[in-house]
Amino acid sequence: MDIRLLLVFTSIFAASYCTTEDLDLGIIVFANVLYRHGDRTPIAPYPSDPYRSETLWPVPYGELTNLGKHQHLLLGRWLRKRYSHLLSATYTRYDIYVRSTDVDRTLMSAEANLAGLYPPIKDQIWDRMKWMPIPVHTIPENQDYVLSGKKYCARYKCELEKVLNSPERQRINKENAELYSYLTKNSGYKISSLEHVEHLYNTLYIENLYNKTLPQWTRSVFPDKMKPLAELSFTTDANNKILQKLKSGPLLGEMIDHMVKKSQKALKPDRKMWIYSAHDQTIANFLMALNLFEPHCPPYGATVLIELRTNPKNQYFVTVSYKNSTEEPILMTLPGCNTLCPLENFIALTKDIIPENWERECLLNIADVDNISLIAIISNYLLCSTTLHALNIY
Repeated sequence: MDIRLLLVFTSIFAASYCTTEDLDLGIIVFANVLYRHGDRTPIAPYPSDPYRSETLWPVPYGELTNLGKHQHLLLGRWLRKRYSHLLSATYTRYDIYVRSTDVDRTLMSAEANLAGLYPPIKDQIWDRMKWMPIPVHTIPENQDYVLSGKKYCARYKCELEKVLNSPERQRINKENAELYSYLTKNSGYKISSLEHVEHLYNTLYIENLYNKTLPQWTRSVFPDKMKPLAELSFTTDANNKILQKLKSGPLLGEMIDHMVKKSQKALKPDRKMWIYSAHDQTIANFLMALNLFEPHCPPYGATVLIELRTNPKNQYFVTVSYKNSTEEPILMTLPGCNTLCPLENFIALTKDIIPENWERECLLNIADVDNISLIAIISNYLLCSTTLHALNIY
């Protein structure tokens, strides 16, 4: 074989499987860090769950476990090592800003992570316990459209209904009708969608992780038959450009704004890092928006790094890396750009999924509404109204 051809093949293979240490990527001058919380107990048991008593678990349902705290302590130490050139040895508000969704497990994960990132030294040691309290910011979920994405958006709900009722989803549900029926019969939980399968799969996954003996009926379906559907469910919430723009666009837009201001020396305060503590669905939605998501269930501590880098010519580039295990992060290439993507190109390639005015773009146009979506929206409105009247909230 021609040696030049061999070198081409070798370089292509190497580029497909490179980590952040393999290429000369310049110097990191700013980092956006988005991670999933650590190990938790199940969100909720299924009706026939033999482990449905909360007393059988180390902490209440949906809460961070000691293992989860330790996972984030280690991740914080890893972040300290990666960004030691960027961050001060001691905590200062001029270095970082930390934001979490308003959920116990993400708030606690952020705190554990910061304990690893900023162990107190010198004057910051205030007790024999070496821990430094560091602020973690949040807002109520029903007001948060940037990180939790839970603030109500009529257009998003309408577009999501279209996806859930699309021919493709109907085909998937039809192909798995027998499995849905089997899971419904044995779990007591009505299974009629990928999202329902994922919810049940997640509970079984955690019970298995904690060495609990699963019921006999699960052996024919868990994990093999359920896992692919659970993984596919993570493509739902950001399935198209409209959903991506309204769900993950605000977060990506905020990250880009940080990097642009940093490159212009206009970031005030001149911070080095923004950290976001969130959920598996947040990770999936974000990667979907960048067209970088391969269906999987993002593990505890999964981390996306959006880093701003510079070279000796003072040019600015963006790299996207995904750390989904204890291994080094994998560099990802934004479609249409190089692995080392010029900042202006990164902005241009993502502009279609960044909302200019989220509130306004959440308003419904009549053209957005088909009959199925309209019925779903009216049903949701009537249900909410009835509930509010019953609670005397009006």
